[in-house]
Amino acid sequence: MKVWIAHEKGRGLLGELPRGVVVEVCPDAGSLPSDPADVEFWVPPFLAGPDAAAMLSKLGRLRVVQLLSAGADVWIGRTPPQVTLCDGRGVHDRPMAEWVVGAAVAMMREFPAFARAQERGEWAYADYTPTRELTGSRVLIVGAGSIGAAIERHLEPFDVRITRVARTARPEQDVHGVEELPRLLPQADVVVLIVPLTESTRGLVDAAFLAAMPDGALLVNGARGPVVDTAALLTEVASGRISAALDVTDPEPLPPDHPLWRLPNVFITPHIGGTVRGMMPRAYALAGDQLRRYAAGQELINQVSGDY
Repeated sequence: MKVWIAHEKGRGLLGELPRGVVVEVCPDAGSLPSDPADVEFWVPPFLAGPDAAAMLSKLGRLRVVQLLSAGADVWIGRTPPQVTLCDGRGVHDRPMAEWVVGAAVAMMREFPAFARAQERGEWAYADYTPTRELTGSRVLIVGAGSIGAAIERHLEPFDVRITRVARTARPEQDVHGVEELPRLLPQADVVVLIVPLTESTRGLVDAAFLAAMPDGALLVNGARGPVVDTAALLTEVASGRISAALDVTDPEPLPPDHPLWRLPNVFITPHIGGTVRGMMPRAYALAGDQLRRYAAGQELINQVSGDY
């Protein structure tokens, strides 16, 4: 069985492999190590784009695509019926939770403003007024999957009041449905977005969504850029009414001349929420486990359904 992985160091992270497995490194669509028609199990690059998904037509014997990312939006609708698509659920839970909590603390305590003052060599205390605090805040988590659960665990020391929202309400787990957002948003100090990008979540955060957030609220987007209507977001944050912490944008990368860069109440990181040193060991450990399951004829975990 021929297996393609995206990183040379992934070879040593897969663990013990079944007899007969041949692992080759294919870092991108322009560096094919051998005939793609023979590949049966593929681990594409982390955060691979449409160009990687376009390779699917060349992989005639392909049966499994194991993603290193939690998001699978690039692959939905492109994966042939005979191919099982699996995501990296669980790999990025703690790093993303760290980013969300870190970004929320930074914005509530105004760290970006103090960093700008440091660059100017200014001791900002002369004009200093008390900041907000994350402790005791009302946090609305939109996306009640494994990353949402990890965020909730990381927020426990802050004594926050958490409200969970998912595509479908789960009353037995105290999870609200998205149709309840107009009622829930006015009660949130912090709104965290951690939903997958699908047709139902594209543009979910529109002008009406943002207008429903109370004055002084913080929007934290760790999901995907197109979940938020960028024009609507720019209007709200430019007014100073709300603030935002963004690990993802639309478009992405954000052009250098985009006005979001220069707003003092917007904090932007370049889609690095899950990019930590421990990511590759965890991601390839999952890929190795999946490869052993597949070779043994066992059911794969993290399978991505048609409706995502």
